[in-house]
Amino acid sequence: MEKTTKSYFYLAFCILLWAFIPIVSKKTLTELDNVQILLYSTIFSVIVLGIILAFQNKLKSLKNYSLKDYSAMGVLGFLGTYLYYILLYRAFSLTTASEGFILAYAWPMFVLIFAFAILKEKITLKKLISILISFAGVIIIITQGRILSIRFTNLTGDILALSGALVFALFSVMGKKYNFDKTISAFMYFLTAFIFLIPTLFIFSSLKLPSTNALFWIVFNGIFVNGITYIFWFKALEHGKTHVISNLLYLVPFISLIYIFIFLGEKILLSSFIGLMVIVIGVAIQSVRNKDIKKSKPKPF
Repeated sequence: MEKTTKSYFYLAFCILLWAFIPIVSKKTLTELDNVQILLYSTIFSVIVLGIILAFQNKLKSLKNYSLKDYSAMGVLGFLGTYLYYILLYRAFSLTTASEGFILAYAWPMFVLIFAFAILKEKITLKKLISILISFAGVIIIITQGRILSIRFTNLTGDILALSGALVFALFSVMGKKYNFDKTISAFMYFLTAFIFLIPTLFIFSSLKLPSTNALFWIVFNGIFVNGITYIFWFKALEHGKTHVISNLLYLVPFISLIYIFIFLGEKILLSSFIGLMVIVIGVAIQSVRNKDIKKSKPKPF
């Protein structure tokens, strides 16, 4: 299998698993706050990634990294597995779901911008147009087709959601820049988040044990939705084209709607399929190469 093909295979796993975020939130936020959920989820992420390291016989490799390397992993872990979720969950507690999701899903656009600024990847008009079209599809899905009904009601929540998008985009691009082992780095990211979450819990929340039902979703979130997806995510970024990956991420909200229908019994509206079509159009525009366009032009006589 080619590296590029593997990249999109890993991305598909991320899309399918990240789409569970609304389900996990719905099943757990009724009895636990965001800090409690994040702490318990992070514990399981650290455990499962540690087990994977042991099975891969990579625990010995931990000593091969320098203090500078671990400092870089610590900064990335603080950004992508701690600060991002703290900002995002707090934003959802202040603003409406549609408002928060729209601003939070600006992060694939920020990935493209940071890739240009930090990784020196080329940015073109076609890339920008395709990203904006796909983002419009997300807005159609989230607002149920009532685009003109969007009202940004809570400035603090809006700023937090947008800040979270910026943080995760920066984390993704910086993570691509470093050539760390994907499993080791993911383990260190969540270990860093756990370290920061302990004082956060006692300052801003309290210790509360989850019920059996909530625990199931917390374990699922910690192992699959958060834990191993971080390995897949950086493997996808390693060999895939950043702008194409950014576009395909906009499929997450639509997949979420399917899960919501299956697990929560909510209907999928026609506007959701229209939004999906708009997202696909954005991805298709990005997939068409300039060479293909030139070949398709009729030759002059």
